[in-house]
Parts: sequence; structure tokens; C-alpha cells
Amino acid sequence: MQYVIYGIASFFFLYGIILLAEGFYTTSAVKELHGEFKTTACGRCISGMFVCLTYVLGVAWLGVFGFSAVPVFMFYNIWSTCEVIKSPQTNGTAGVEQICVDVRQYGIVPWNAFPGRICGSALENICNTSEFYMSYHLFIVACAGAGATVIALIHFLMILSSNWAYLKDASKMQAYQDIKAKEEQELQDIQSRSKEQLNSYT
Repeated sequence: MQYVIYGIASFFFLYGIILLAEGFYTTSAVKELHGEFKTTACGRCISGMFVCLTYVLGVAWLGVFGFSAVPVFMFYNIWSTCEVIKSPQTNGTAGVEQICVDVRQYGIVPWNAFPGRICGSALENICNTSEFYMSYHLFIVACAGAGATVIALIHFLMILSSNWAYLKDASKMQAYQDIKAKEEQELQDIQSRSKEQLNSYT
């Protein structure tokens, strides 16, 4: 699992650099639409490929964000239950042992797992460990990181889609301008030939 995390982190680092470079390229291309810049079919295909790949990764990371929210919710419920046990109203009474947390309801462990629920002093002992709070904070960081990744991918997807649309329109405009220039050149040639013929008759 540790190597999988390293691999995912390295992949997204490289993918972020590639997206940044592609964004700079297409943005500079869009800025030069009225100059001598001409879009190529290969460039438009690469932009479309990045749009599709970013969309797929955004959907995947949206699922990761949803799954990472489950342990945060579970740890928050356990922590709030421990705070109820530690409160002066319930501390030292017989009802402490009746306060329980059933981890089977979160889908982390199967329903036939034993013990599936933790009650009273055993739950309080778990909450007093440093590992519990460390895991809780790490799951919060993981959920926040997944959410930030989803926001970044959505942001890149909007930019890539707009650049791809601009490049597509630019290619059509460039083709139209080429045809128009060719027709104007042909019209000028016809006019010059007609003038030459008129001069020859006169």
C-alpha cells in the first residue's frame, strides 16, 4: 500500500506538470489566434485527450473523496461518543457501560465480526490512545487532500475544455480565412486578366 501511494503521488506530480505545460501551450496559442499561428490536428487531438483523461481522473477522485469521508465520519462519531462518556453527567454512573459504538454499521467490518461493538470503559481506553487521534487527523487530511484534488481537476477540466473549444474554432476560422484569401486571389487574377484583354482590344 505504501508503494501504491508513492506511485499515485508520483503520477499526479508528473501529470500536473504535463497539464501545466499543455495549459501554457494552448493559452499562448489562443492569444496568437489573430497572428500567423495555425492549429494542427495533432495539437487538437492532444488537447481532447487531456480533456477526456482529466474527466476520468476527476470522476475517480470524486469516488476517493467519498470513500475517504466514511472513516472521518466514523472517527467523529467515536470521538463524540467518548466525549459523552467523559462528560460529568455520565462519568461515574452505571449508564456508562451502556454507551456503545457499533463499527459494523459503517461497512468497515462484516456484520458477523465479533466483537462488532465497543462499550463503556473499553471505548474510553481506545479514545485515550494517541494512535486514535493520529488516525483521526490523518483521515481528515486525506479527505481534505482528496477534496482539493477534485477541485483542482475540475479547474483544469474547465480550462482545458475552453482552450480546446477556442482551438477548434480557431482551426475553422483559419480554414475559412484560407479559402477566402484563395478566392480573393482568384478574383484578382480574373480582374487582371480581364483588364489585360480590354487593353489588348483597345
